[in-house]
Amino acid sequence: MARWLGVDVGATTTKIAVVDDEQWSVTDRASAPTDRTAPERTVAACADLVRDWVERIPALRGVGVTLPGHIDPETGFGVVIPNIPGDWRGVPVTGPLRTAAGRPIAIINDARAFVLAESRLGAGRGVDDVLGIVLGTGVGGGVLIGGRLFTGRSGNAGEVGHQVLVRDGPPCGCGNRGCLEALARADVIAAAAGHATVAGAAAAAADGDERARSALREAGAWIGLGLANLVTVLTPEVVVIGGGVALAGDPLMKPLVEQLRASSPLVPPESYRVLPAELGPFAGAVGAAVAASDTAP
Repeated sequence: MARWLGVDVGATTTKIAVVDDEQWSVTDRASAPTDRTAPERTVAACADLVRDWVERIPALRGVGVTLPGHIDPETGFGVVIPNIPGDWRGVPVTGPLRTAAGRPIAIINDARAFVLAESRLGAGRGVDDVLGIVLGTGVGGGVLIGGRLFTGRSGNAGEVGHQVLVRDGPPCGCGNRGCLEALARADVIAAAAGHATVAGAAAAAADGDERARSALREAGAWIGLGLANLVTVLTPEVVVIGGGVALAGDPLMKPLVEQLRASSPLVPPESYRVLPAELGPFAGAVGAAVAASDTAP
């Protein structure tokens, strides 16, 4: 048995998980607020966490760290991280974290880590071809093909939330317009529903609030359309849907699945399953640990 540390740096909270690879189980977990004062401080705070956990468990074989954006895999510098404030371009990320870890380290996008975790320990376990989407502060995702996470030549393939669905549509944090994320991220849904949060919108929808129901229905349809595009291209065996927004339940999920089926007529609906994620809010940290195991020498 080997143990691996995963650290998931989120927009507001950083989650930590220790995973053993004998039966792929989580042996420890914790969380801490993300330092959002500046990109360099975010990296330094993450390095401190890594150092603390490595000192606590010296037998750790490797470390994985997720961030909600892009890190240049060649230079280890930041490129863009839309949901953590500051200019991340050119900020050293991999180097300080590798120094803190003192052992092999993997840097992975948070949504790709979610897909890796769900494919190894969660809803997609035992399946070779998985499409995953995370609905929350942003819209992320990733693709498992032939049992391996597909990251492309740049290391950043899988940005399901940044496919353009509306030409010249609403602005997105990535700098483009009309992305799925710009149409169906949490704050957009909440605002359209007239509530502070998606959870509040879901509660209102359950009580018959038509504005809230309409906002969730519209968001579900956009997400379903985006997934239909991907299902048509990739023909996965399983589509895994996770993130806090997915907890809105049927008012969101029913129109999502209906739009997905309606807009992917070339893919028989019985050829794939749409499943809720199983690992909850620590999926990113678990996936980071799995990534460390998969990439270790």
